[in-house]
Amino acid sequence: MWLTYCSPSVTSGTTLYSCTQLEGPTRPSARSLMTLSVLPVVLLSLHVVRVDSVAMTFESRDPITGSPVSCDRCPPGTYLRSQCSSERKSDCANCPHGSFTEVWNHIGRCLRCGVCSHNQVVKTPCTADSDCQCQCKPGYYYKTQYDMCLPHSACPPGQGVRAKGTPDEDTVCQTCSDGTFSEVSSAHHNCTEHKSCSGAGLQLALRGSSWHNNVCANCADLKDGADYLREILPAFFVHHNINIKRLRRIVHKLPSQDGKRQGRNTELNSSELHQRLNAWIASATAEEIRKLPSVLTNAGASGAGERLDQKLKRVDSQLKTECRGNEVEMVNVPK
Repeated sequence: MWLTYCSPSVTSGTTLYSCTQLEGPTRPSARSLMTLSVLPVVLLSLHVVRVDSVAMTFESRDPITGSPVSCDRCPPGTYLRSQCSSERKSDCANCPHGSFTEVWNHIGRCLRCGVCSHNQVVKTPCTADSDCQCQCKPGYYYKTQYDMCLPHSACPPGQGVRAKGTPDEDTVCQTCSDGTFSEVSSAHHNCTEHKSCSGAGLQLALRGSSWHNNVCANCADLKDGADYLREILPAFFVHHNINIKRLRRIVHKLPSQDGKRQGRNTELNSSELHQRLNAWIASATAEEIRKLPSVLTNAGASGAGERLDQKLKRVDSQLKTECRGNEVEMVNVPK
C-alpha cells in the first residue's frame, strides 16, 4: 500500500501542500483505528489548497479545449463523479455505503471505511462524511506500548479495585486496609469489611487479614481447630499463588481416608487444579486437614506449609482461650 504524506508551505498568504508517496504497511495499526482514521485525511489533504479558509474550487483544465477552468469542489460525504468543463459544473455524487469523504475534495472515488482491529468494537459507525471510531471491547484497554488492546488486570487477593478499567485505562488496585479483605482475584470487586464475630454472638477463632475474613466459632458447639481453618483454605492457595508444577504435586499427595493418592493430574490447568483442591477441602476430615502443612512441605512448598501450620496453631490457641472448658479433643496427627 502507498501512503501519501503532505507538508505545508505558505506562499503569498496561501497554505500549499507538497505531497510525497511512500510505500507503507498493508495493515493499519490498532491505534490508527482508535480515533477517526488519519490516513484518509492525509490523502484528501492532497487536494486541499487552502486551510485557513477552505477553498471551494480547484484549478483544472477543460478536458476538450485544454483551457484553464475553476471547478467546484465536492462537499464531505460526496466525491467527484465527473470533472467540470468550461460548459458544465462539477458533478458530485454521494459516497456509497461503506465509504466516506471527510473534507471538501475532488477525488474520483470515496475512501473505504476502516475496520476495527482485534479486541476492538465500533464506538461510532462510519458515515458518508466520517470514518468509524473504534475502542477496546469491554474487559480490555488500549496499551500504547504494544499498540493493542489488552485484558484489564485483575487485583490479586489482598487488594481491591480502586478504579475499574475503561477502554483507555487499566484497572487500578489498592491494598485492603485494616479491617477489610479480598479473597479473590478480580478486576471488579473491592475490599470487604471483616465480619463481626461478637455481633453474631460468636467468638473469634482466627483474626482476618487482607486476604481472608475473620473466622468465628461457637463455643457451645465447638469443633476441631482444623475445621475452622478449612474456611480460609481456598483463599490460602489463591493468595500464595503456588506454581502449577508444585500445585500438581500437592494435589497428587492430598491424603484420603482410604489411603489412595489422587488421580492423574498432569493434564489439568491451574483453574482445574484449584477446583480439585477445593473439592478435597470441602470433604476432608479434620485429621486430613491437619496433615496439609506437611503435604505442602513435602511437595516443595515449605514456606506455604510453615505459614499454614502457624495459622492452625493460632486457631488452636485462640479456641483454648475463648472457649475454656469447652475444648474438644484435638485430633492427633502422626509425624
